[in-house]
Amino acid sequence: AIPQVPRGCHLITDTILENLPEIKDFQCGLLNLFLQHTSASLTINENCCSAVRTDLDNWMNKVIPEGPNWKHKEEGADDMPAHAKCSMMGVSLNIPITDGHLALGTWQGIYLNEHRNNGGSRRLVITITGNRK
Repeated sequence: AIPQVPRGCHLITDTILENLPEIKDFQCGLLNLFLQHTSASLTINENCCSAVRTDLDNWMNKVIPEGPNWKHKEEGADDMPAHAKCSMMGVSLNIPITDGHLALGTWQGIYLNEHRNNGGSRRLVITITGNRK
């Protein structure tokens, strides 16, 4: 589980790696991350400049704003926009493993995008397949 984070885009690469020491045992493989929620999402993007995460969240809020046009409002004004953002960004990532490391580019990191004001903790199903060293 990932503890509750505020609304926005959060770099979680280190959190994932800290909880997967067995990744070092794989010569070649694939890491699948699956987020078990409909109001948060996963993506890979810039891992250095935090302004990218702020800009990405601001862009999503502009493209899919809260407002009176949504019919689904049972859980608050941020609920349906969160579902739409989740569908736009996705809940699953596949990342290659090479020589015991994620084969991310130099400036790539894994983001958890929290689309709710109070989304709560989030559950990730993590699967590794491949050839061990």
